[in-house]
Amino acid sequence: MSFVPELSDFLGEWRISRLVEDRLSGQQGRFEGQAWFRPDGAFLKYREEGQLRLGGGPAMTAVRDYVWRQDGNRIAVDYGDGRSFHDFNPADPAARHHCEPDDYRVRYDFTHWPEWRAEWTVTGPRKDYTMISRYSR
Repeated sequence: MSFVPELSDFLGEWRISRLVEDRLSGQQGRFEGQAWFRPDGAFLKYREEGQLRLGGGPAMTAVRDYVWRQDGNRIAVDYGDGRSFHDFNPADPAARHHCEPDDYRVRYDFTHWPEWRAEWTVTGPRKDYTMISRYSR
C-alpha cells in the first residue's frame, strides 16, 4: 500500500516541475518553480511561484494560491479567495471539479513520498489538456 499523507505532511517547501500537453493547440508548456504550504490556523495556505513557458514563447511568471484544509477523512482544496475547488480522500486520491462547460479531473499519486504528483485532465469545448505536476523536497 502506498503512503497516505495527512494534511500536516505537506507543510514546508517543495520544488515543482510541471508539464502541460495541450491537445487542441498541439503545444507543450513547462512550469518550473517552488511551492510552499504554510500553517494558518487549522488550514495550510498553498502558494506556488515560478516560470511558465508555453510552446516556443517567452517565459512568464506564474503564481497560484490555494487553501488546503482537513475535512473529516478528506482534504479540501479551496481557491485562495475561499471558493471551493475540490476535495479528495488521501487513501483514494482522485477528484473532479465541474466548471460549466469544462470538466477537471485530478489524480494524486503519493506512492514515492516525499515525492508526489498531481495529474489533471481538463476537457471542454475549448479545452483539452493534461497537466502533470511533480513535487519534491
